[in-house]
Amino acid sequence: MFKPKSTTPIMATIADRLGASPVFTVARGHCRPFGATVEPSGVNFALFSRNAQRVHLLFYQEGKNDPIAELPLDPSANKTGDVWHIFVADLPHDVLYAYRVFGPSDPPKGHRFDPKAILLDPYAKALSGGQTWGSPDVSHELSNGYCTRRCRIVSGEFDWEGDVPLNTPMNRTVIYELHVRGYTCDPSSGATRPGTFLGLCEKIPHLKSLGITAVQLMPVAEFDELDQYRKNPVTGEPLKNFWGYSPISFFAPKASYASDPGEQVREFKQMVKLFHQVGIEVILDVVYNHTSEGNADGSTVSFRGLDNSIYYMLDKQGRYHNFSGCGNTLNCNHPVVRDLIIDCLSNFVAEYHVDGFRFDLASILGRGTDGRVLEDPPLIRHIAEHPVLAGTKLIAEAWDAAGLHQLGKFPAWGRWAELNGMFRDDVRHFVRSDPHAIAPLAKRICGSLDIYGDASRHPYHSINFITCHDGFTLNDLVSYNDKHNWENGEDDQDGCSYNVSWNCGIEGPTDDPEILDLRRRQMKNYFAILMVSQGVPFILHGDEFARTQNGNNNAYCQDNPTTWIDWRLAKENADLLRFARMMIALRMKHFAISREEFVNRTNWHGTQLGDPDWTGESRALAFQLHGWHEHPDVYVMLNAHWEPQRFALPSRDWEDRWRRLVDTSLASPEDIVEGEKAVSLDPADNYVVNPRTTVILTSPS
Repeated sequence: MFKPKSTTPIMATIADRLGASPVFTVARGHCRPFGATVEPSGVNFALFSRNAQRVHLLFYQEGKNDPIAELPLDPSANKTGDVWHIFVADLPHDVLYAYRVFGPSDPPKGHRFDPKAILLDPYAKALSGGQTWGSPDVSHELSNGYCTRRCRIVSGEFDWEGDVPLNTPMNRTVIYELHVRGYTCDPSSGATRPGTFLGLCEKIPHLKSLGITAVQLMPVAEFDELDQYRKNPVTGEPLKNFWGYSPISFFAPKASYASDPGEQVREFKQMVKLFHQVGIEVILDVVYNHTSEGNADGSTVSFRGLDNSIYYMLDKQGRYHNFSGCGNTLNCNHPVVRDLIIDCLSNFVAEYHVDGFRFDLASILGRGTDGRVLEDPPLIRHIAEHPVLAGTKLIAEAWDAAGLHQLGKFPAWGRWAELNGMFRDDVRHFVRSDPHAIAPLAKRICGSLDIYGDASRHPYHSINFITCHDGFTLNDLVSYNDKHNWENGEDDQDGCSYNVSWNCGIEGPTDDPEILDLRRRQMKNYFAILMVSQGVPFILHGDEFARTQNGNNNAYCQDNPTTWIDWRLAKENADLLRFARMMIALRMKHFAISREEFVNRTNWHGTQLGDPDWTGESRALAFQLHGWHEHPDVYVMLNAHWEPQRFALPSRDWEDRWRRLVDTSLASPEDIVEGEKAVSLDPADNYVVNPRTTVILTSPS
């Protein structure tokens, strides 16, 4: 055994299994920064644990289960405050490491130390094992409730070739949400490295041609896809944690998303660089509300064994608060945990050049250590005002699983945008032809002034979406009245039952040409309304060519064609893809649609000019968005009624008459045209809008 006695370098022998019994020089080390830090002459290790009695640093060889060395840290020499640290000279970077921590096992007091557990460093930049998705190899799975993965030592060397942040203005941003694995793992993708960061790069031409300005990646930090223990009741296949909202390591990119084993850090950086080269930003979906360790019956992977009472919110009996719905809640506003989250975000910005973050169940970030909602949450403010994060996009899912909804009330300080669930619901109600939908729709179209109208906010603080990973796809939204989640193995009890969807007359697949035509028109209506609304449009992957999940609105555990992108649809539904591309282009071209400020330059109409019908029976709304100087006006007519409606048009001179850009009732390619091909209308005073149709007109200037 090794026992340091002073700050003087002392000798420790690494076991024979490493090679020819090399000898390493070990010194006291230093307490900052946390994690394993590569220095010119060795590696410094620093770990926080306030309540630990002893800490051992373990070294491993790749592919071996037993440690090749175990170094006890002397609290008199290798500890500063609550930080345990040691420096190891000339340590090969391919050596893996982990910790064994000794302390009290007293759950009522919050302590769950377990020296049998080999623990991951919370600041580990990469993990060993897990290179093959879904493979239960010994380096990947949990063994008797203990993690068998280990931490890698990572240097920061990477040639960014002058890459700098894109800093796309929020009002000029169009976000596209995707899953790294699901986007290319289907054979139809044609990717040479399917299901990986570099496989995703092979689809950059599609994303660039679509016109989006940012990709939002579903969780890419390490998680265990094998933490599900149910089987698909239909196929008998084991289910997986496909989405990844159950982190085991916040800093480490997922190993199985690398095409070259062990190269997840380099390939993630390469992916970001390639996206930046074509003008597309990268936003990460991050999960700082809970971890994979779950409740009291869960596994000990890292935080539970390092200092359970610090890292998790506990009640007075030491039980886990469960505001996340996943068994535990991270103690986000404890200073140590707050620093961990800030350090993680800063690392992704500084080392990976990430452009922004979407925070899962972000309302938890505003809870105190006892779970109460804080008036001025230090973590949320710190993220907003941190100098390294100053140029990044911050998007909050402004609710949690315990019923705390903060939409429009999330502390903003001018920085935080929010996923606007009211936009989703109100637009769905209108397109579905529900009564009492006109007034709410108008509020959403104008940027949700009723929600974001205070002095510190702008229209771009509203992230407008119709669909996201959580819920129906756009195709399913117009094809199903009810969720169909039986294959999730939870008796169809999971997932939201309030979908505000309409199947257009038949549940699920059909060959009826009239219903298929109506569904296609409804998808175009949704897309058109999303693109002409003030705020930041957000698109779910595959919606541009009518991807389906066969009515599953909670496909978190489906690693199969249910969640994989079927790229054959891009050809089969080329007309819808064309419409989506051109609607994005229309939005980016017209200043009147993507304003930075709330400006009263919108005139509301009904079927009659200046007379919008706000009563519950109306299903028709029109509005004129005024351009600025040389920018043209835009006139939009929305008819959600099942009968045609005759809309009066604002008068124009013959030379300055309205031109039609969009009519979703027309077949492609007449449904949407480029500006120079816009159909000039006779200077008549009306336009007949077909049932369930969106029409967009523009003026020459």
